[in-house]
Amino acid sequence: MALPFLPGNTFERKIGKDKFHLTHQFDKYNGVGMLTGNKLGVGGVPLAGEDLRPKNSVYPRGEGPDRPAWLAFDKQVLCFDAYFQESITERPEEQYRIRKCRVYFYPEDDTVQVVEQRQNNVGFPQGTILKRHRVPLPAPNDDRFYTYDQFNVGAEVSLYGRVYKLIDCDPFTRNFLTKLGVRVPPGFSAPEDPFLKHRQVAEGTQNPLRPYERIDTLKQFINHDTHVLRFWGVWDDTESLYGDARNFVIHYFLADDTMEIREVLPPNSGRDAPPTYLARNKLPKDFNGLRLPGENAQRTVLNVFGQLNKQRWILDNLKTGATDQKYYTDQDLAIGQLINVYGRKVLLTDCDEFTKNYYRTKYGVQDFTPINYKKDNDYNLLRQTYPYTGFGSEEDSLNSTKKLLPEPVKKDFNKFMGFDRQGLESNVLRFMAKIITKDPIQAERHFIISYFLADDTINIHEPPTRNSGIDGGKFLERQKVKRPNQPRYPLEISEYFNGTDFYVGARVIINGFDFYIYDADEYAFKLMEKESYLFPVSNQRLILEKLRQFLTNNSDSVEQFEKHDPQHKGYFGYETFYYLMKNLVGHILVDHEIITLARYYAQKNFKEHDIYSVVAIAQEHLRKHNYEHLLPLKENLIKRDRNRNGRLPAEEVRIAIRSVHVPLPDYLLNTLINRMTQEDGCIEYNDVLSALNWRELPVSKPTPTSEHEQDDFTSTRHTDDPTMLDKTTHERKKFNVEYTTMLQDLGLNMSHPLSTLGTSSNCDECKK
Repeated sequence: MALPFLPGNTFERKIGKDKFHLTHQFDKYNGVGMLTGNKLGVGGVPLAGEDLRPKNSVYPRGEGPDRPAWLAFDKQVLCFDAYFQESITERPEEQYRIRKCRVYFYPEDDTVQVVEQRQNNVGFPQGTILKRHRVPLPAPNDDRFYTYDQFNVGAEVSLYGRVYKLIDCDPFTRNFLTKLGVRVPPGFSAPEDPFLKHRQVAEGTQNPLRPYERIDTLKQFINHDTHVLRFWGVWDDTESLYGDARNFVIHYFLADDTMEIREVLPPNSGRDAPPTYLARNKLPKDFNGLRLPGENAQRTVLNVFGQLNKQRWILDNLKTGATDQKYYTDQDLAIGQLINVYGRKVLLTDCDEFTKNYYRTKYGVQDFTPINYKKDNDYNLLRQTYPYTGFGSEEDSLNSTKKLLPEPVKKDFNKFMGFDRQGLESNVLRFMAKIITKDPIQAERHFIISYFLADDTINIHEPPTRNSGIDGGKFLERQKVKRPNQPRYPLEISEYFNGTDFYVGARVIINGFDFYIYDADEYAFKLMEKESYLFPVSNQRLILEKLRQFLTNNSDSVEQFEKHDPQHKGYFGYETFYYLMKNLVGHILVDHEIITLARYYAQKNFKEHDIYSVVAIAQEHLRKHNYEHLLPLKENLIKRDRNRNGRLPAEEVRIAIRSVHVPLPDYLLNTLINRMTQEDGCIEYNDVLSALNWRELPVSKPTPTSEHEQDDFTSTRHTDDPTMLDKTTHERKKFNVEYTTMLQDLGLNMSHPLSTLGTSSNCDECKK
């Protein structure tokens, strides 16, 4: 049975269970509208005089699911253009006014709002006339409220006694009402207000009571407020008596084309330091002395005889007799330009970065070469240094000689913030070192030198060795260390070790101990290669340049690579590469530079990850985050599986996992999905759920089985075997170096072609 959806239909004649059943269906049917809130009497019989019409808007049921009105019509509003006529009884010039406004109807809760459009100089307050709320109908239906069916183009709406004529609506409102089956007439314009028309005519014929010339500078002020061009300039006054070269900073304000000049005084110049050399004002190009009052006026006024508009003067539009004073603008300023500052020729020598970008953008200027204009002054800065007292640091002692009230030493804050510990990034370089001595017991000792990039401090630690007779532990407290051969009480601040002094193959003398650095950890190599601009020994480009110069002049050295590769593979082991480079270019390249080349041209062995290893790592991530809520992921996967075959495309599985915020990093999730993807590009998502269920189906970490993996695993553990420390990190790794790629980057051609590189060869050695 088709149910009615508009009030007024005769469904209330039913009684008993049928009545209750129909009312329940109406409430469900009205799910997209508002619940009526009517209650039936005893036994489902309506009370006498009870009105069962809905008090809210009732909308037809759509094809989608039932939703409440506050959700279905959220952020939707019907907008109507309207006007109302206001009677005027206090003024004889007008009888009424036409006030235009907009009426907003919100379908989500049947509220109404009226906002009047603002007009200039109307003489009464404007804006919101009626705040948003439910408006009752006029009497005698004041117990009910306005609904959407009372609003249409051409209709008159009475809101608290004021009648609004709806004249038009926006496209959304027209489309909304049309879908509800309401015919919307075309819009029309509001009647013209006679008083506003009279005022517009009167305002067009008004003349100012005094001479007025509009100069609009507001746009320039808004666009360029706080925009200042800064130039540096110099005024050469050495030709005058007791004159010298004086430096200035010129500020040009783009907001109002004014200029300000400040003088830069060197220390002990003997001059007073006023705040400004030239106050902010427009700077004339030609200065011929001060003018008399009225000569430099902005407007020209003519005296007239007789009574002309009750005035004895008028504005001279032709500006007869007015002086044309020209001022400096941004077009007149450039590096190398001379400006006339009231008779003083100031040369512009440089500008800041903002000024350069401004002239590049507006005028296309590209040359901003500064001018070095310096002349020797008669005075020199008096500096007197004192020796270090031995109390406190050298920097602190030196500051105490500069001022009566010593200030604390200023540290390099930018360097500290750039290289301070950030999470797992320690920014600490660790090197393995030995002591160079003839004592065999001291020569067997091993040390770890830690260099902190944040503050250039050094810490030395000695790993304990069993049955050595020497207690290990802290060898040097973390501190800045002076370079050797410096006086104990210097006049200047001593030189300290920095990051460029520590590398593999270096010898550093710290407090009388001669250390030889023979190895570094993997993090130190990576950090030095990442910050290669600070460490030349890890800069691959500089190393190749030095190697190219040597090999170009010594062509016989290239043949040594072929002799050590009899099978012409194009690569050999790290130890072979290291000793070969040590013999060839050991006097040019240090050990760290050779290691940098070996790491750069090492063979890339892409290790295939086992599925159990990937699952074990994924479960470890979930265990650390205590993630056990796999039910939302299961529901999401089942919802996406429309065929109900338990298989989904790989991309769908990735989206489902990300939608429920499973705490897995991107690289690990991609690896897991790639390993579980089958040939047709689909995944059994039940296997994914089992792999992520670390609580019920845990997977243990795999143990290394191969010899290579066992070596890598053993190298990362701490050991008391002293022979383990004799081997370097790269000797324990056992990787290959592609020397042919290095020679190609150097631009050197080998005398013997390599078949393994894809080149054909007809020689006897290749055939063998």
